[in-house]
Amino acid sequence: MTETADKSILNERIEAALDTVRPHLRIDGGDVELVEVTDDMHVKIRWMGMCQSCSMSGMTLRAGIQEAIQSKIPEIVGVEAVN
Repeated sequence: MTETADKSILNERIEAALDTVRPHLRIDGGDVELVEVTDDMHVKIRWMGMCQSCSMSGMTLRAGIQEAIQSKIPEIVGVEAVN
């Protein structure tokens, strides 16, 4: 399998994990977008909608997003939000 195919499969797995938390975000008018997966297995996400200015987004990142991703893809080292 090529590196591009591997990244594509990894991105699909991350999107599936994000789909498990998106309904909770959308209730409050927010969402999350996958920006990139770095070579050292860090996921970069971008908050969208109401999540951009929410004071709870840091907690949601750790307890919701990161937990959802790492529980399904343990090789992910961490998750961070970018602008």
